[in-house]
Parts: sequence; C-alpha cells; structure tokens
Amino acid sequence: MRVLMSSPFDAAVFRGPVVVTALYFGLWYYLLLSLQRGTKYALQAEYAARGEVFDRYFGQDGRMLAADRAVANTHEQMVPFLLSMWLHAVFVSVSCVRRLIAITQTAASRSPVPRHPDRRFRRIAITFPQAE
Repeated sequence: MRVLMSSPFDAAVFRGPVVVTALYFGLWYYLLLSLQRGTKYALQAEYAARGEVFDRYFGQDGRMLAADRAVANTHEQMVPFLLSMWLHAVFVSVSCVRRLIAITQTAASRSPVPRHPDRRFRRIAITFPQAE
C-alpha cells in the first residue's frame, strides 16, 4: 500500500511567528543604529558646543542612559521571548501563538504611552519601568 504524505513543513503555517521575529529584529536594529547612535552623536555635539568632553560610558547623561537601557533591555529579552514563542509554535500550537500575537498587538495599540520631553523616547517608553 502506498501512502502519500504531504510536506512535513509548511512555511505558511508559521507566518505569524516569522513576522514577529522579523519585526523584533527590526525594532532592535532601529534602537541600536538609530536611537543609540543618534543620541551619542547629538550629545557629543552638544557637549562640544559647551566646551565639555562627552564621556560615553562613565558620564551620567540621562538621554544616553535611556538609549543604552532601551537597547540592552530589548537585547536581553530577545532570546527568552523568541525562543519561547518558537518552541510554543512548533511543539504546541501555532494558532495559539497567532492569537497571542493579536492580543498583544491590540493591547499595545491601546496602551497609554507616557510622555517624555524628547519625542524620540516616547516610542520606547514602554521598555522602561513606570514610576508610581
């Protein structure tokens, strides 16, 4: 008796997790290349205009610390988040992952974003703990 098997791997089934993975890496690279680097060069220019030396690593400038924390927090949460999402999608249920993605997108789009004087930080404020 001949048994016809369909393909064991259908890439279209994993479209949701693939999109989330790509968006996560896109966010991380945006924070790394645009926000962190842009903040560094802007502060170097500000400090040079005032005649001071900008100390990238030991200075306590709040904007640089915020940009560094945004990149570091996103980076350190990348492995547990993506690993758990993919393990759940592969071994448990990809449709459950799709529903969780939809719930997360809805909650994130409706959540109030704290105000920050610098507009660039309003987009990443969700990564920082909120003061009571």
